Amino acid sequence: MKVETLTKKEKWNVTKGGNICTPAGFTAGGLHCGIKRKRKDLGWIYSSVPANAAAVYTTNQFQAAPLKVTQESIANDGTIQAILVNSGNANSCTGKTGLENAYTMRKAFADKTDLAEHKVAVISTGVIGEQLPIEKIEQGVESISAIASIVDSTAFEEAILTTDTFTKNICFHMQIDGKTITMAGAAKGSGMVHPNMATMLGFVTTDANINQNALQQALKEVTMDTFNMITVDGDTSTNDMVLVLANGMAGNEEWQQNDLGYQKFKEGLQLVCQSLSQQIARDGEGATKLIEVHVKGAVTVLDAQVIAKTIVGSSLVKTAVYGEDPNWGRIVNAIGYSGIRVDTNEIQVKLGPIQVVHKGMPAPFSEEEAKHYLKNEKIEILVDLFAGDQKATAWGCDLSYDYVRINASYRT
Repeated sequence: MKVETLTKKEKWNVTKGGNICTPAGFTAGGLHCGIKRKRKDLGWIYSSVPANAAAVYTTNQFQAAPLKVTQESIANDGTIQAILVNSGNANSCTGKTGLENAYTMRKAFADKTDLAEHKVAVISTGVIGEQLPIEKIEQGVESISAIASIVDSTAFEEAILTTDTFTKNICFHMQIDGKTITMAGAAKGSGMVHPNMATMLGFVTTDANINQNALQQALKEVTMDTFNMITVDGDTSTNDMVLVLANGMAGNEEWQQNDLGYQKFKEGLQLVCQSLSQQIARDGEGATKLIEVHVKGAVTVLDAQVIAKTIVGSSLVKTAVYGEDPNWGRIVNAIGYSGIRVDTNEIQVKLGPIQVVHKGMPAPFSEEEAKHYLKNEKIEILVDLFAGDQKATAWGCDLSYDYVRINASYRT
């Protein structure tokens, strides 16, 4: 099929019950290898054929050893066939020994899957500054059987969690010229989440046939509107990464960056990454509510993004939402210190359907009605700057007493 014949009729639909094993050729699993006391702590994803790979990484200067090894793997020829992830230990700030352990981790899984080492990506998440118990990981890898046939996405999703309270996944599919293209994602993220590239661990599998350079560009563009638009606590981890594998087993003609198929692919990737981003924001440590901030009427997209992220990242806004207090002053305060020049005499702010600010001044509203709205699990804050036609959306969560409790005892 010629991708130039694609029309607007082709659209992505949610695959009920779908997961990272749903795209053709992918398997996954997870187990307990002993890094944690009881919960699963070692997970893997495997593709039956080499898959074009794309990744984005944390901007934290203290990049963990596994990130460096995975970047090296992808740089070899742009393809990856297997991913091994451990939780409970970040293998970060661990020096030469940590880097050696990351290579050992990669080699162990490469040997187990009979792959070249550069076909394996390795990722770690957990406590920073402690050496990886590499023997436990090696033993865990050795205990796996039938990697190419195990289809247990739930076990993988559980194995990558740290302080998360639930697993995170989504799957979409689209019919094109009689072929089904499927794209699925899984992620972990609850604390140390901030809009500064990647912001947690995310994994996307797809059977689409797409050029590796186009895949990397699509992920880079989509990340700006999804993973870069969430915040929980203002901290960016040393281990954050989003990794996409596209193995081409759907059988479509290869999509290049200038093809219409590329735009369809990017639409699907946007849906997957946006869903995972929202799930991460909702699962912020100690969170009781998801906050979604919409900013429109901006001069540039960047202006809208900065203001939206500033509002959703404000501790005062987050605590007001937790306390169900319609204190709109905290919202306009965040807009004011965002660094973006605005006309304060034009701004409009709404809490859901309730207008609380009109032309920069307090609007008459029912305090009781506003408090009732803030009891919802999803809170929308809508800001209109009346300065342009650009817009952006950011996601975050409220800030509760439990956030302090969880992080005060993270290592114990």
